[in-house]
Amino acid sequence: MQVTYWLEHAWLDPEVEPGVVVEVSQDGRIADVRTGVGTPPPGASVLRGLTVPGLADAHSHAFHRALRSTVQVGSGTFWTWREVMYAVADRLTPDTYHALATAVYAEMALAGITTVGEFHYLHHAPGGTPYGDPNAMGEALIAAAAEAGIRITLLDTAYVSSGFGKEPDRHQRRFSDGTTEAWAERATLLKDRDHARIGAAIHSVRAVPADQLGTVAEWASTRGAPLHVHLSEQIAENDACLAAHGCTPTRLLADHGVLGPHTTGVHNTHLTDEDIALLGGSGTGTCMCPTTERDLADGIGPAVALQKAGSPLSLGSDSHAVIDLFEEARAMELNERLRTRTRGHWTASALLRAATADGHAALGWTDAGRIERGALADLATVALDSVRTAGPLPRLGAETAVFAASAADVRHTVVGGRHIVRDGQHELVGDVPGALTAAIATLRA
Repeated sequence: MQVTYWLEHAWLDPEVEPGVVVEVSQDGRIADVRTGVGTPPPGASVLRGLTVPGLADAHSHAFHRALRSTVQVGSGTFWTWREVMYAVADRLTPDTYHALATAVYAEMALAGITTVGEFHYLHHAPGGTPYGDPNAMGEALIAAAAEAGIRITLLDTAYVSSGFGKEPDRHQRRFSDGTTEAWAERATLLKDRDHARIGAAIHSVRAVPADQLGTVAEWASTRGAPLHVHLSEQIAENDACLAAHGCTPTRLLADHGVLGPHTTGVHNTHLTDEDIALLGGSGTGTCMCPTTERDLADGIGPAVALQKAGSPLSLGSDSHAVIDLFEEARAMELNERLRTRTRGHWTASALLRAATADGHAALGWTDAGRIERGALADLATVALDSVRTAGPLPRLGAETAVFAASAADVRHTVVGGRHIVRDGQHELVGDVPGALTAAIATLRA
């Protein structure tokens, strides 16, 4: 069926327009956009508030959601946090991961996220034994996204060593296929479907030996698939790479053909000027995850310099300390203000673009993230009358969404023209908090 939506206010990059009609065709794409329509047409579904394109969470580890608050007790470092994370990973099975991911992706839908990039490296059973279906864990994530009503790019991740040639430790064995050739053989069994696309990831230069980086890059290039990589998240990673190879992680990736316009570096925190030039000059993207980067005390990446050099920016919630792309967008700007003691590095529209069109492009969904003819009909509507958003003029809706709103202000989420969240309630997962509680409880020791 064709569907008509009337948007009280819509962000049509870069302007906010009142009274916008969006016609959705049977294939779930936008057939027409009309502005200046003061009242809803007969039969139209009304979206009151500010409607933006559906948001893209470009970097997720779904099982990290089980760590929320638990890892806020006491102090420590990224490396001590990692040990807690490994303990949770050890308890996951395809069934328990499916239950958890369904709840997490439903939480994302409630936050206006219509596409997730799942950086997936939890492949095998504890100890490294493959399941009967070698992609049982990845298929569980793909099914979870369908049940939660959102799109997914499964970034199947190569993870071979624990650090520059060292054998995986007992926790990491279930991440490893042994070699990138074996990883490629398994990953090739995964197939795209209507709501899911298959991409690739290099966990890090620690986890994939230099002479195997090209295998992953070639696999992605042959398929035109997105390729993501954790890059220079920690100073210790840089130091270890310099000791092992005499160069930075960025230079190592460049020398092995990993960088390019289909590649996204995640975090890109501790970079040299040469690194920034290599990333920008090659068109390699940057996915910033500010709430995780500050939660783990990782540092503030040079996002302004990267974008100026030619690196497109996207946003991710990573460890899911919170799931809120408005907070990620806000944090990127506010972190830069703290670092530089100046304001206004990005406009609100530029930050929304990172959370929508550019995030989708980083995940291989170049036909999403815009409210225009031919695009996928994925929408998110933010209330403009909550205690956080009430007061500003509607024409300042982009500023209100980025600098005042939260995920709790999302009123509607539409995917492919289908209401997934209506009036703040998930249409497919009836009790999202209950689903999260139950799924996480099964993972406790």
